[in-house]
Amino acid sequence: MRIPDRVVRFVLKPCVFVASLGPVSWLVWAALTGNLSPNPLSDLTNETGVWTLRFLCITLAITPLRRLTGWNPIIRFRRMTGLFAFFYGTLHFLTYVIADRFAGLDFPNGIVAWTTVQNLAKSVGEDIYKRPFITVGFTAWTTMVPLAATSTAGMIRRLGGKRWNQVHRLVYATPCIGVLHYWWLVKADVRRPIIYGIVVASLLAFRLYRARRVAVVPARA
Repeated sequence: MRIPDRVVRFVLKPCVFVASLGPVSWLVWAALTGNLSPNPLSDLTNETGVWTLRFLCITLAITPLRRLTGWNPIIRFRRMTGLFAFFYGTLHFLTYVIADRFAGLDFPNGIVAWTTVQNLAKSVGEDIYKRPFITVGFTAWTTMVPLAATSTAGMIRRLGGKRWNQVHRLVYATPCIGVLHYWWLVKADVRRPIIYGIVVASLLAFRLYRARRVAVVPARA
């Protein structure tokens, strides 16, 4: 059954947008009403990180779903889900910066001072350098920055289709690095990172299979 483009644009996309805000809305509500665990900062950090991985997996799954179902309009949701992955990844990073690094600073000249910015940057930089799982997590976030920055139609025109596609191949690396970050973060119980690793590996394997199949058909022809 074909869904009209107007329904996709004015009904489905707004519904997906609102649903994508659900996790952060729940976290805000839970934080304000005391419904988080005794370690609320850990809840905020973990949940924003997990939702980053989930949106990355959803973004990777859109093309396989398009191929398997033949429903081409689903591709119109890929940019939105990718931007939500960046949104939750940024919240994850900011929670770490503010709750972990900023909260541990001294403020000899007051909070609103240039020395505070310098000390915060130094603290974050040293932590990224010393702690491998932070290094990997920061690397995963930085790979999403150019994806988000070049997600607009204007940037596609400026870069050209070929260069834009080359930049957006980073989307294949980001979830792999994110799974490794999650693995090192949880340390003991690695069941959930393993599940995400399997999902990411399966989606990438599908893309690799399709790419090889497309390459073989013209060669035979």
